[in-house]
Amino acid sequence: MPAPNPAASDFLQTRRSRPAKTLTTPVPAHPELVPILTAAARSPDHGKLEPWRFIVLEKTALSRLAELALECGTALGIDPGKMHKGVSQYKDADLVVAVVQVPRPSQKVPYIEQVYSAGAVCLAMLNAALAAGWGANWLSGWASHDREFVTRGLGLSTDETIAGMIHIGTETNAPPERPRPDISALTTWVSE
Repeated sequence: MPAPNPAASDFLQTRRSRPAKTLTTPVPAHPELVPILTAAARSPDHGKLEPWRFIVLEKTALSRLAELALECGTALGIDPGKMHKGVSQYKDADLVVAVVQVPRPSQKVPYIEQVYSAGAVCLAMLNAALAAGWGANWLSGWASHDREFVTRGLGLSTDETIAGMIHIGTETNAPPERPRPDISALTTWVSE
């Protein structure tokens, strides 16, 4: 018989991301962030390729990225409302971990499985931060998909992309529950 872990099960059944705009200081210090990164790195990784890496962005770096987002958004002619939201994602944040998807050459592990692994890392980091008592949110946004922004701002190589920006901090207010998927409508049971 399996040995259930009721606390973990309850956490997963009730977990809830916290809106990034409601997160503030304090944020995890380096020693508090390392276990969160460690938990994220335990994600499924077919072939042990580690097709991802982390960039921890603190306040000064985030302010610099906000300025770069404004510059890039202006050059791209991004809608002002959309651009403001993208700039604010960096300007108003205090700690963000960029999860970078890093494709690795492999005869055995398809590229798409490496992308899925990077996504799994994002969710694991989000859940690890929440489990540690922090507020957290997984975002991306137009800037994180703009080649100029990620090259100049984060130093990504041409084959690297952003899988997610994980905002971590102290939540200022608990968000209301939201409607959840109807599992019966999404599940097919096959017995033969």
